[in-house]
Amino acid sequence: MSKQMSHLDDIPSTPGKFKMEKSPFVHNRLRWHSSLAKLTFWSFIFLGLILIFFFRSPSSNPLPQDPSRRSLRTYNWGGPAWEKRVRSSARVRSHNGISVLVTGAAGFVGTHVSAALKRRGDGVLGLDNFNDYYDPSLKRARQALLERSGVFIVEGDINDSALLRKLFEVVAFTHVMHLAAQAGVRYAMENPGSYVHSNIAGLVSLLEVCKSANPQPAIVWASSSSVYGLNTKVPFSEKDRTDQPASLYAATKKAGEEIAHTYNHIYGLSLTGLRFFTVYGPWGRPDMAYFFFTRDILKGKSIPIFEAANHGTVARDFTYIDDIVKGCLAALDTTEKSTGSGGKKKGPAQLRVYNLGNTSPVPVSDLVSILERLLKVNAKRDIMKLPRNGDVQFTHANISLAQRELGYKPSTDLQTGLKKFVRWYLSYYNGGKKAAG
Repeated sequence: MSKQMSHLDDIPSTPGKFKMEKSPFVHNRLRWHSSLAKLTFWSFIFLGLILIFFFRSPSSNPLPQDPSRRSLRTYNWGGPAWEKRVRSSARVRSHNGISVLVTGAAGFVGTHVSAALKRRGDGVLGLDNFNDYYDPSLKRARQALLERSGVFIVEGDINDSALLRKLFEVVAFTHVMHLAAQAGVRYAMENPGSYVHSNIAGLVSLLEVCKSANPQPAIVWASSSSVYGLNTKVPFSEKDRTDQPASLYAATKKAGEEIAHTYNHIYGLSLTGLRFFTVYGPWGRPDMAYFFFTRDILKGKSIPIFEAANHGTVARDFTYIDDIVKGCLAALDTTEKSTGSGGKKKGPAQLRVYNLGNTSPVPVSDLVSILERLLKVNAKRDIMKLPRNGDVQFTHANISLAQRELGYKPSTDLQTGLKKFVRWYLSYYNGGKKAAG
């Protein structure tokens, strides 16, 4: 109403008798407006020429990429030959086998899970963006390892919905093992956007495609023990509160669990979340303590040993990779089918979450002592206070639910597991004369 009144105020009270005076002020104002219009016009022309020159110039450098979206690149996919490789890799070769899309297949856990599925005759197709959070050459070596066993890894991003839809057009996957994520607790302080991009937006992108697939696949995905955050009740149980994250990484994994609940409730997707506890072993991640401790001990560098307030012990529930793989396969094998069709829920669907740990927390100082014995080198220890960077003092898994419902039973102690890791590490880096970063 006020706008109408304002407009009416501009109309003369006696139409036909209004006459604008040609005062110098009005004349100058009109000339000024005309000059401003010309200036604006030529500014746009000039800016347009600059942009045309910039984008057409072959020698111009591209704009620096936003680090939070660095994994989104243009990948070459599609075509008859590509589709043939996808189908061949995903072909089931055992009587009761399943066809599984493994995201993050060139990652640490993804490589081991993909190889185990392939060994037992399941159809496996990998997806990975090979980002540079840590040395991509290690991911390429894992890729070569999988390709020798018949697993094809499609190079692409989980946020590329067109690619995901294409994969489901080519293969009617029965299951998805979603392991792709931005990992690491401390890096979140440097590049928070990458965690939101991969762990939240990426999960939603995947679930959107899965909900619309027909038939819908059952999904098992990697959550994290970090969701327990500042929880002080030990051991950590799936029934404990998870609303006190200590890091952005933990917060994105907790958000993932809530998103999973939503898609299960609305669309009937069968979803199982696995909370991994400090996974280690051959082909592991270089950003993990056991890995860079090994590297730095061999190089004679000092290694940081964190302690909590009042000289409190920092301990982790170290879980060997083979035990984690058994838990992942058991989760896949016990999933129920999704109940939706064409993006619409037809009935209640399975929703689960399990701890996959070793149930034996080990002080980090003991981890170093084991590495010293295996490497036959004394470590230079640098005792430091636990920083406020997202690390928590201890993790300890209660695995009774996974034992009861998945038959999960870890069998590798830290001494045995680290011995296998060190053997691989020395063979991979020293045997192949590779630099260990």
